[in-house]
This record gives sequence, structure tokens and C-alpha cells, in this order.
Amino acid sequence: MSVESCRIDVWLWRARFAKTRSLAAALVEKGAIRLTHNGAQTRLDKPSRSVHPGDEVVFAQGGRLIAVRVVQMGERRGSAEDARALYVMLQ
Repeated sequence: MSVESCRIDVWLWRARFAKTRSLAAALVEKGAIRLTHNGAQTRLDKPSRSVHPGDEVVFAQGGRLIAVRVVQMGERRGSAEDARALYVMLQ
């Protein structure tokens, strides 16, 4: 996988939307993640699906609908400040 893309479960974990990669993968596997890439929206079914800068990710968390635009992939799971640099809130 190139630097311009990342697995969705890894990205959710790095962006601190999930505490562990396995929880992020479970979220994807149950069909709770929608991805808009190049104008086409799909419900993700596998944690190995790629996310790219500019993609929009929508999912429910804590009773709220979260919509974010992916800005960058990140290299590791860092601080909360580092995580907020990976996305822009849409709502």
C-alpha cells in the first residue's frame, strides 16, 4: 500500500475514533462505515479497504453521526493533537 492510502481500520485507529485496531476492524465489518471516494459512496465491508486524502468517512459513534474528510494518513498513532490533524469535521 502506498503512502497516499491506508487501510480504513488503521486510519480510524490513528485518528483515535477507535481505541484498538480490532475495534476499528469490527466497526467496519458490521457495516457501520460509509466512504465517499471520487463522488461514489459505499458501505465498507472489509477492514482492508483503502482510504485516501480527500475521501469522506461517515459513521455513528456515541449516538452521534460523525462525518469527516480525510486530510492525511499519518505514520503512527500519536497524541490527540496529531490525530486531529488527520481529518476535518464536516458537520
